[in-house]
Amino acid sequence: MDLEVGSNIYRNSDGVIEVEGVPQIQVTQHPSTGALLVNFALFDSSGRMLAKVVDSTMMFNERRAYDLTKTPKSVAIKEAASGKILLQMDLKAPNVVTWTKGEFHTVKGHLLEVTSKEWKIDKQQKSGLNQDTNGGAVLIG
Repeated sequence: MDLEVGSNIYRNSDGVIEVEGVPQIQVTQHPSTGALLVNFALFDSSGRMLAKVVDSTMMFNERRAYDLTKTPKSVAIKEAASGKILLQMDLKAPNVVTWTKGEFHTVKGHLLEVTSKEWKIDKQQKSGLNQDTNGGAVLIG
């Protein structure tokens, strides 16, 4: 699977996105329908889990603070109160997923921001990368 994170292209990945060395997101497609399936864990700045998404379905949502919207080709998670997009992923083509919008804390408490141009964690940022992951995970941070 190819994952586009901001303007970075990670080819031949296994669909896992490791953020600061911890698998935080997994992306797959449903075997029969081809629908986008996202697994995701949302943390606060102290590393406490606030929400968990399994196969694009909200499994845990502390205080119902987050909204999940999905179609067969997209998954978005927003803060219910502010409408701020925490994670937006879209199926661009079979086995090609784009992630061009998002802002959330890593399990280590750092703020990860993804825009159409780059991903950024604290002082680390990456844009314009084109990398073959050789069947492994996408590494961010």
